Amino acid sequence: MRLAAKFTVVLAALILVAPAWAQFGGPRMPNFNGVFHPIVGQGAAYQLQSQGQESHTMEMAVVGKEDFQGQTGYWIEMNFPDPRSGAGMTMKTLLVMEGPEPGAKRMIMLMNGQAYEFPMNNPMMAGRMAQSTPHDISKDKSYVDLGTDTVTVPAGTYVCQHYRASDGSSEVWISDKVAPWGLIKSNGKDFSMSLVRQITDAKSRITGPVQPFPMGGMPQGQRPN
Repeated sequence: MRLAAKFTVVLAALILVAPAWAQFGGPRMPNFNGVFHPIVGQGAAYQLQSQGQESHTMEMAVVGKEDFQGQTGYWIEMNFPDPRSGAGMTMKTLLVMEGPEPGAKRMIMLMNGQAYEFPMNNPMMAGRMAQSTPHDISKDKSYVDLGTDTVTVPAGTYVCQHYRASDGSSEVWISDKVAPWGLIKSNGKDFSMSLVRQITDAKSRITGPVQPFPMGGMPQGQRPN
């Protein structure tokens, strides 16, 4: 099957977690597109580089599968190591891509050993969800499909489907050989990200009790050092 024929998504969880992560000194998370290709236990690690910041690592993997209101959902877990403390933050999102309202249905964040769940019915969260509506990049007129291309990244060499924003602001290379998003490489005016390794036998880091997320801010004792 041609890669462009698959459904692609804006990575909703990154958009939602970015404000929380930034307040703790983490890197600015770029918005990017990727082919939704979930395989439980598989994932990928990326090197992120934003203008004016040191490079950072992000890991994401499919750590589970769960029914949500009759639709199949996948738990996509992301880990953002903090190079200063070695702790960082872990976030997992239950993502549903079928039905009339696809998107993130549950989100749980782990910081300093404590897990918090975001209230998805909160107006602030709803607003951010609206920004992250899944879409098919092959039908997005703001992107141009440049066909197949071979690219080499730290993880190896991949034959990819190559897209470029019509205004020239960004490019993305995707492959169905990598879960969960197929993303191999992405470049923008002030950011870049590249695949550094594929992850196998991934398991969730979030295993303990979960508390409601304090929308007024994290308790001081739970903030990373």
